[in-house]
Amino acid sequence: MKKNAVQLPVQKAEHAQDLEIPRYMTAGASGMDLCAAVEDVKTIMPGEIDLVPSGLMVAVPAGYELQIRPRSGLAAKQGIGILNSPGTIDSDYRGEIKVIIINLGHEPYRINRHDRIAQMVLCPVLRAELLETDQLPATERSDGGFGHTGGQQGK
Repeated sequence: MKKNAVQLPVQKAEHAQDLEIPRYMTAGASGMDLCAAVEDVKTIMPGEIDLVPSGLMVAVPAGYELQIRPRSGLAAKQGIGILNSPGTIDSDYRGEIKVIIINLGHEPYRINRHDRIAQMVLCPVLRAELLETDQLPATERSDGGFGHTGGQQGK
């Protein structure tokens, strides 16, 4: 095991035996690309949402989550995004990872088997202990809402 690496057991579904296991593409990459495990070409029309299988199941260690995030190139070039982004794979989930893709572009988007559709990032999880109180500590911002720190308050 590499220094500072966390072991992440991965199992391929029966329909994904020919797909590569995700890997970091560069030394500085924080995410690993997920590939589509579609049987046939899948076309997502503009404005349409579809669930795309990855063919992978993982055993995320306790104290971590696996985040499923969009690929910036797909978003910038084709308008392809991921709903509920980032998606979370909890440490107790063992089902297949599926990606909720939306086509926000103007053209139909075709997904072929092996296409890179998303990236996954392993992240530590802290658990909060909620403490009910009658009053919160004051701050300079206080209860200022959206855009409050943007310099154009009230406009």
